[in-house]
Amino acid sequence: MQEKLIKKTALYCFLFAIAALAVICHAASHKVIVIAGVAQDTVRDKNEGRETFPEERSGLLLKNSPDSGKYLRIPLKEGIRAEMVSIENHYREKELWVIMEGDCGDFYEENVISGNSSIVKDGYRQKEGSYIKLKFSLTGIYEYRSILEENSLYIEFLPPEEMYEKIVVIDAAGGGNVSGRTAGELKEKDIALEIVRKLKNKLDASDIKAYYTRIEDVYPGEADRVQLAGGIKADMLIRVEVSAAGDTDIRGMEAVYNADYFLPEFDSIDLADLLEREVVTAAGGKALGLVPAGEEAYVLRQATVPAAAISAGYISNAEEAKLLKNDGYLEKIAEGIYRAIKKAYE
Repeated sequence: MQEKLIKKTALYCFLFAIAALAVICHAASHKVIVIAGVAQDTVRDKNEGRETFPEERSGLLLKNSPDSGKYLRIPLKEGIRAEMVSIENHYREKELWVIMEGDCGDFYEENVISGNSSIVKDGYRQKEGSYIKLKFSLTGIYEYRSILEENSLYIEFLPPEEMYEKIVVIDAAGGGNVSGRTAGELKEKDIALEIVRKLKNKLDASDIKAYYTRIEDVYPGEADRVQLAGGIKADMLIRVEVSAAGDTDIRGMEAVYNADYFLPEFDSIDLADLLEREVVTAAGGKALGLVPAGEEAYVLRQATVPAAAISAGYISNAEEAKLLKNDGYLEKIAEGIYRAIKKAYE
């Protein structure tokens, strides 16, 4: 009797093991993996030190079949695993890059990228050393969701306002060959960019989604900066700059606002007031008040969202120029801007 019981138990254990193995195999074959991606303002650090190669482009085979669902389907070569795939959202250029390790460039000479590609204007592939980049030019600025399933990468494109409740655009004045206001070796473009980078660290740790007109020493056109804010339907646009004057005794912080744009609940002058109060308090500076944007303030005047600029001080004043070289002082200014943004949402 005991021997029969042992045999029966062993049989049940064997059958259970077979069934469990079948379930595991089925799950493995239908596993859905979310591919992590990075925004353009993080790409600079992510790709730092990566070897660059001459650009060689080849077209991609695209077939729009929206009836197949809301996703763009990118087939993957056999052997491409999730950890070999990354996605970069180059929102300023309205491009999405899918980057893969391995020699799979020829794979896309014959395999079609299908599904809902209605917002994809064009696509091409580019080989860079041991990587292949699939670059998609989009009709606008989009966020995305992605999953990897059964050797295919599925991407769903979404307007930013459908993904985020709080959206701001941060604009560092100048850039590239446009130094802005200068005093000796001090340049407005460098000071503004350093403040914005410090502000980015704070916003990255918050529930606020920030888009940046620049995060490195390049010069986006003034119209491009305005289009970024309007294209993503941002809640506000904040520009970081410095001031200068022929009278070197003038010092202090001021906020410039778009006097032509008005909303009953919260408009440009409200944003400017918050910026000046919070930055002056955080940095221990001198408040000079609020100033309507002049004709030269293209970004503020053309913005179709609440827009204001905060001046970190007068670069022409020797005392403030010294402060604007101080890393800790710039950190305080960034903290003040961050507090103003938080209070704007409150």
